Amino acid sequence: MTQPRKVRLMDAGQMAETVQRLAAEIMARYPAGSDMGIIGIRTRGDHLSRRIAGIIRAELGSAVKLGTVDVTFHRDDFRTRLPSPQVGPSDIPFGVDDLPLVLVDDVLYTGRTVRAAINSIMDFGRPASIELAVLVDRGGRELPVQADYLGLAHAAAANEHIQVRLEEVDGSDEVLLLEYGG
Repeated sequence: MTQPRKVRLMDAGQMAETVQRLAAEIMARYPAGSDMGIIGIRTRGDHLSRRIAGIIRAELGSAVKLGTVDVTFHRDDFRTRLPSPQVGPSDIPFGVDDLPLVLVDDVLYTGRTVRAAINSIMDFGRPASIELAVLVDRGGRELPVQADYLGLAHAAAANEHIQVRLEEVDGSDEVLLLEYGG
């Protein structure tokens, strides 16, 4: 198989600035003392949510309700596209009823992962609202989903893939555009 052509869309410094900006936008909407929760979509959204929550804690000096959701069993392609799924536990250690939530993911593409995350969250209760924060929106929506907090919009073609690499998972921070032949 031919190696894809790689284009760096964000380096570690740009990612740090973008995550800082996302946190600032969330803090502007939910100032100190506001009751809200942040839930990351496993795996990279989970790590991004922890970074955002850490910035909010440091800036506002207040605790942030933080959780993780695994969407594996809520995906509509669970049986057809995930032959050996990597399932992790959802961990939402707070009540979501009547609480505004910010859902965090690394890449927004079709909207199906976000839909699955919302379905999973609803198993825990009925939040007041759910907003979406994503690092990269690559376009190509199949469902009516859009980010409320957006790091970078980069329209990717069908033969392109957006790869978010995080220190916690991959050993480095960067966003790559991988272009496969065609």
